[in-house]
Amino acid sequence: MALDIRTVLDAVQSHALTSGHFSTVNGHEPLSPPTSGITAAVWSEQIGPARGGSGLGSTSARLALFVRLYAPLWQQEPDAIDPALMDALDWLMGAYSGDFTLDGLIRQVDLLGAYGEPLGARAGYLAEGGSEYRVFTITLPLIVNDLWTQEA
Repeated sequence: MALDIRTVLDAVQSHALTSGHFSTVNGHEPLSPPTSGITAAVWSEQIGPARGGSGLGSTSARLALFVRLYAPLWQQEPDAIDPALMDALDWLMGAYSGDFTLDGLIRQVDLLGAYGEPLGARAGYLAEGGSEYRVFTITLPLIVNDLWTQEA
């Protein structure tokens, strides 16, 4: 089996877009952040074996994605930025904590960190292109079954 990263990224991107919280969802880390609305971006962060989660003849993988939420600081009332971002973050974290398998593309989200860093989000600011943005970056660790064949 081979990792179909394009399909996984597209599925995570489409899922976020269905939330109704984002004006756009990119499938890559943008070189310049968006100019309006709350937006999101999805990209690969790390991949490796899922320690203790592999079978006898195959290796399951832990694929960590970043899902970053962006809101321009100049766009709205400062006190409204974090609540709007937190609404979107809450929706995503709730979905990722549930039965989230991307229609069978992955086994599970490594919710509590059985195979590495758990699902989590970090708040921060990003200055780019002369503008500042409030961001939340989600680490979305996905477990993919039997990705690589083990040879003796």
